[in-house]
Amino acid sequence: MVHPLFDIEGRKAIVTGGTRGLGYGMAEGLMEAGCEVVIVGTSDKVYDVAKGFCDRGFKCHGVKANLALREETLRCFDECLSKLGGTLDILVTAHGIQRRHSAEVFPLNEWDEVINVNLNSVFLLCQRAGQEMLKKGYGKIITIASMVSWFGGQTVPAYTAAKGGVTQLTKELSNDWIARGINVNSIAPGYMATEMNAALLDKNNPRYAQITERIPANRWGTGDDMKGAVIFLSSHASDYLGGAIIPVDGGYLVK
Repeated sequence: MVHPLFDIEGRKAIVTGGTRGLGYGMAEGLMEAGCEVVIVGTSDKVYDVAKGFCDRGFKCHGVKANLALREETLRCFDECLSKLGGTLDILVTAHGIQRRHSAEVFPLNEWDEVINVNLNSVFLLCQRAGQEMLKKGYGKIITIASMVSWFGGQTVPAYTAAKGGVTQLTKELSNDWIARGINVNSIAPGYMATEMNAALLDKNNPRYAQITERIPANRWGTGDDMKGAVIFLSSHASDYLGGAIIPVDGGYLVK
C-alpha cells in the first residue's frame, strides 16, 4: 500500500524527452505509480514508445515536436494538454541536446540550438504549465539540472550555460509560485549511462575510469535511478520543498 504522501495515482503528467534515457525512466516511473503521461519526442519514435507503454497497460500518449522552435514548443504544450483532457498536475522537462567543441571554436548556430532547446523551451513549457496549474492552485514542475550546474564542464559551454540557467530559473519560478500551490524543483543527474554520454562510456576513454573512480556508488546511473526522486517531487511529500536542486549522482558531488 502506498503511503498517502507519495500517492500520485490518477495524476496527469507531461514528460518531455520521454522516449529514451532518463526521460523514459521517469515517465515509466510515473506510470508505474498510476499517472497518465504524455511523452514528447522529436521523431515518430515517440508514437512507438507510447504504444509500447500502452501495451503494458499504462495510460500514455505521444506528441512529436521540435523544441528548438518557439512556436513548436507552444503547440506541443497545447497538444499535450488536450490529450490529458485539459488538466495538468505534473510537468517534467527532461529533454535536452549536447554539442561538444572547445569554447574558442564553438559554432554560434550550435550555441543558439542548445540554448533554445535546453533553456528557452524549458521556460516556455514551465510558463504554460504554471498558467494552467495556477487556475486550480496546485501543481508540480520538475526541471532537470546537471552536474555542470555546480562545475563548468569542458567543451560544453552552451550546455553548461543552459543548465546553469535552468538551475536559477527553477529557484525563481519557485519564488513566484510556491505560495500559490505550485512546487518547482529540479533533479540534477550525475554521470548516467545514456546515449548523451556515449563517448564518455567508452572504456578506452581515460575519462571513464576517472569519473567512475569518483562515484562512491561505484557505477554510473540509469533511468531507473531517477524514479524515486521524480515520484517524490510529484507527490504531496514535497509540498514544502521549493527551488531545490537534488543531486541523483551516486555521491559524486560529495567525494
